[in-house]
Amino acid sequence: MKKLLGLMAVAIIGISGYAQSGPKIQFKTETIDYGTVTKDSDNGLRTFEFTNIGDAPLNIVNVQSSCGCTIPSYSKEPIMPGKTGKIEVKYNMSPGPIRKSLTVESNAVNIEGGRVQLKIKGNVEVPKETNIMEKKKAIPGS
Repeated sequence: MKKLLGLMAVAIIGISGYAQSGPKIQFKTETIDYGTVTKDSDNGLRTFEFTNIGDAPLNIVNVQSSCGCTIPSYSKEPIMPGKTGKIEVKYNMSPGPIRKSLTVESNAVNIEGGRVQLKIKGNVEVPKETNIMEKKKAIPGS
């Protein structure tokens, strides 16, 4: 009987440790694809949305970009359980491929160390210039 009670106590402690309580973060997506855009047609601003699926306030402590061409902004206010928050990222739209990351630091208990890595990807093209002489040829009657 003592062995059975001891085994039950160990099982209860193990189960309670598994069911973490506290703030938990869940992102709608961890990667944003800009697709193929032209430098002048897009301002480079995108938003990562997340929800606190835990039972305590979620604090975003820091958001750090992998380079200076990507600027993140986020609310410093705690996100209450069940509520959503946003992390905005602005890319400077330099021509070429986009492959950047953001490291989000929080007090979330459902991710290791409270850190999650978000990514942006895509390609920025330079707008094609039309030659003035070609425009004149295309106009009917000239």
